[in-house]
Amino acid sequence: MTILPKKTLQELLIKCWMTHDGMWFYHCLQECGIDAANRLNKAAIKSLAPLEIDRVRKAYQLGQIENFTDLKKLINAAFGVLKGDFMEFRYSFPSENVMRWEMDQCFAYEGMKRFGVADTYRCGVLYRVGCWIEHVGVGITINPPIEGCFMHVSGKCDGELRFSF
Repeated sequence: MTILPKKTLQELLIKCWMTHDGMWFYHCLQECGIDAANRLNKAAIKSLAPLEIDRVRKAYQLGQIENFTDLKKLINAAFGVLKGDFMEFRYSFPSENVMRWEMDQCFAYEGMKRFGVADTYRCGVLYRVGCWIEHVGVGITINPPIEGCFMHVSGKCDGELRFSF
């Protein structure tokens, strides 16, 4: 049997995890409707995010997040482990206490279009990142605020996260 290179294995595992996540959402949608699916999705994310980000912190031996440099290290570590190439988003730190994100297409939005609920889906991707940040004790403001799905409304997803320590 062939042993997969680490990057190939990582991409496969992330795709499988995201497919599971999408199918979980789909079955909630079918059983309970879009409002309950959105609510349950956010509840699942809120309970997953602390476990997930603490595991990343432990794996990379990152201590308390006390400043912007610490937070950038944590975000880079988290995306290094949890972001698949297929996700195709970019992020940067253009100034102190600011992170920008840009997506020309979104895997979650594409799934919601297939499910027929892109117009009523509430973004879980950015919510997840926000939950990581809140869990490590850093204040966060997302601009523009997440009210639905940016891809559905404007055809792109971009904005800023501002941090306060």
